[in-house]
Amino acid sequence: MKFGIFYEHQLPRPWTDGAEQRLFNEALEQVEVADRLGIDFAWEVEHHFLEEYSHSSAPEVFLAACSQRTKNIRLGHGIRQVIPGYNHPARTAEVIATLDLVSNGRVEFGTGESSAELELGGFQVPVDRKRRIYLESTEQICNMLAMDPYPGYKGQYFEMPCRNLVPKPVQRPHPPLWVACSQRETIRMAARLGIGALTFAFVDPSEATEWVEEYYSIIKSDQCVPIGHAVNANICMVSSFSCHRDRETAVQRGLDGFEFFGFALGSLYAFGEHKPGRTNLWEQFRATKDARLEELEITQRLSGSRGGIGTPDDLREHLLKFEACNVDQVTFIQQAGRNKHEHICESLEVFAAEVMPEFKEREAQREREKAEELAPYIEAALARKVPMRELRDDEIPIFKSLGRQVSEVSEHEASIYERPAAG
Repeated sequence: MKFGIFYEHQLPRPWTDGAEQRLFNEALEQVEVADRLGIDFAWEVEHHFLEEYSHSSAPEVFLAACSQRTKNIRLGHGIRQVIPGYNHPARTAEVIATLDLVSNGRVEFGTGESSAELELGGFQVPVDRKRRIYLESTEQICNMLAMDPYPGYKGQYFEMPCRNLVPKPVQRPHPPLWVACSQRETIRMAARLGIGALTFAFVDPSEATEWVEEYYSIIKSDQCVPIGHAVNANICMVSSFSCHRDRETAVQRGLDGFEFFGFALGSLYAFGEHKPGRTNLWEQFRATKDARLEELEITQRLSGSRGGIGTPDDLREHLLKFEACNVDQVTFIQQAGRNKHEHICESLEVFAAEVMPEFKEREAQREREKAEELAPYIEAALARKVPMRELRDDEIPIFKSLGRQVSEVSEHEASIYERPAAG
């Protein structure tokens, strides 16, 4: 099983001068630590206008900075908003390709559409059509990355003339494709499209077993028709994270942040209302938390065997259950709420020293066996895909420069005036 770290860039109020700058600089240091320790992935979201919950509106900039401070860790858009209202498909393709080049082929292309009103309404994305727009955009972005030239497209929600997108990515035909999944139906969709499932739903390992089995059963069935030009059969699940040799210390350092993550997520996506620039999610969270029974023992509040917050032994027990479910990757929400930078780094150090090695030992063989098992199914899935038709050379249109167009119009107009009068 592989491991990742996950960033929303959370910044609870009140905000002080320099807080955002410190937040980003500390996150860069954490990714650098994770790379040194052998963590496999660093995932970064794209969100807009979600104050306190996520100050990550330009993940491509953060990931580009990470690429220059690291050597091996995979850099994941978790996710890139691909609907044209957020980002034009050609711009997304250019960003993904460029990031893949500057990182020497380490990009994971996570896709999504959002379900937060503050984002959707802010960019005037139609809620009732966003899934259909997402599918159309994602398919065309993959075509732009893979085709030379891109033939052009006129669809229901997006159109663009023939152009050759440059640069092209290191990873051909394009970086591994993922989609954010918060519901089981989206995981089914991921499998039908032949793309990785980034599951942002906190499920118990027993439930995870059903999700994983269903995902791979669809990958192996004739329902799988890739939306891209390659199949990325992987399922990733998120987990809380705080690791210390003393359980009480791990809980004190990590639980509040993780609970704030869940509260803010629920408020922004499900039950809250928000006044831009004024709503204080941290204050609301503290008021709600204080109203609960605080006398519960730590072991009752959070059992190490049920979460990623605890001792190395607690995390080992927790992760072994996901490994037994055949989850491909667990990614940790370690930067949340007011979790401290030094505690995050210390947790990663302890985890890498005392928990991760045994999982790493088994990973290479697991990957080989998985690749062998899935190879015929992936081949069959790619054979079912009806690719966009490449243009013959004589079909590729010629586009005159603007200067030439203006010149030819001027010459034409001049020729009209220079004609001799009739009679």
